[in-house]
Amino acid sequence: MRIVIIGGGLAGLASAVALTERGHPCVVLESRSRLGGRASSFLDPASGTYIDNCQHVSLGCCTNFRHFCQTTGLTEFFRTEKTLYFVGPDGRIDPFAASALPAPLHLAGAFARLRYLSWRDKLALGIGLRALARGVKPEERHLPFSEWLVRHGQTPAAIARFWHVVLVSALSETLDRIDVEHARKVFVDTFLAHRDGWLVDIPTVPLEDLYGGRLTEWLTARGSEIRLQATVEELEMYGDQMASARLGNGEQVVGDQFILALPFFRVHSVLPAVLANRPEMAAVERLEAAPISSVHLWFDRPITELPHAVFVDRLCQWMFNRTVLSNTAPSEQGYYYQIVISASRELAGQGRETILAQVLAELSAVWPVVGTARLLRSRQVTEHRAVFSPVPGVDELRPLQQSSVSNLQFAGDWTQTDWPATMEGAVRSGYLAAANLLRHKNPGVSIVQPDLPVARLSRWLMGIRKPIERRPDLQE
Repeated sequence: MRIVIIGGGLAGLASAVALTERGHPCVVLESRSRLGGRASSFLDPASGTYIDNCQHVSLGCCTNFRHFCQTTGLTEFFRTEKTLYFVGPDGRIDPFAASALPAPLHLAGAFARLRYLSWRDKLALGIGLRALARGVKPEERHLPFSEWLVRHGQTPAAIARFWHVVLVSALSETLDRIDVEHARKVFVDTFLAHRDGWLVDIPTVPLEDLYGGRLTEWLTARGSEIRLQATVEELEMYGDQMASARLGNGEQVVGDQFILALPFFRVHSVLPAVLANRPEMAAVERLEAAPISSVHLWFDRPITELPHAVFVDRLCQWMFNRTVLSNTAPSEQGYYYQIVISASRELAGQGRETILAQVLAELSAVWPVVGTARLLRSRQVTEHRAVFSPVPGVDELRPLQQSSVSNLQFAGDWTQTDWPATMEGAVRSGYLAAANLLRHKNPGVSIVQPDLPVARLSRWLMGIRKPIERRPDLQE
């Protein structure tokens, strides 16, 4: 069986890993000169080093991404953070860590110690979290989350300084453009269901080292083939089956099974017209995208020893201390920090110098040494279509991995995964596609990993009722 995977992002790579591990090597066709898709690095000519297009992190609740890394030996290149550092509007830094109590009480003390929220804000927050945990009412399912928060008595400060801070980082959207169920997914899985769900895993090496180097070696050592700069112009059918992928140079890559793992905005460009016009794919064209920007800074001295920080009421949202996280001495470029700004539409039209000045001013207000340190160089990167927007009703537009053609699977975080646009969602989609492909010979195959179990106290105290997960081998 010859399996052809179109797209070398996380979804395509997850499919390749799952299939290769089970004795089915694949051919992966990637149009760019590197793997990883949106979770990739690029060579910075000024420094001769690889820079991630944006900082990517995983959480403890991301069970499939963790399994993907464990399977391929990538786990050792992630650092687990058991304390987060929230920078309040006044510049004071509040550590956020779990106690020894079971979920959902493990983070109660951490929330209580956030000094930039009043006790009124925290009371409203507790009421809101419990309401979200118990499930979304049918009449509220298509509300924007901003309206849900108002209906459930959230204070302006709680909305701006908690709900917005968490969700804009997790979903890269503003609260008025977030589906209530997607918001619920973030808070239940991360903070409430299991005590390890909130732990943050951060890569300690450039993403190119993970996916372009070590993962490529893992796949090719087991018989799979990686073809870079292999742009697929069109998928070609013979009768009612997919037959080949035609490359830009005219070459036809013939296969028995195909997995289309391109970003949602590129899918229609390669599908035969007979498929592109079907309802399942027409809906995909209605998906919207959200941008993420990052500002890379190199100083002549350290501005903080913190490995990361989460900013409240600022343009900057996250700071990642890449020098500390990589556990290396500063390079010739200096001490390296990356600032992440999700849902960054407001930056459109602003000049780089204007953005840089605002970022430096915000950092200087927290760490005054920024005012005296010398900025050796900077780089700004915007991924304009970083994720699909989780707007109300978005799940109705997301197709299953099994297409209407029996030997064609879709993979990508934009497909039906029960997850938003995350690395976890991408890996789950790849696993689902691989399971569908294998079910013809092994109906009982199971690849997708289960969620972290919901703690007994979380069920009793918060009333969490998680939906039954779809079986990957039962898609039609």
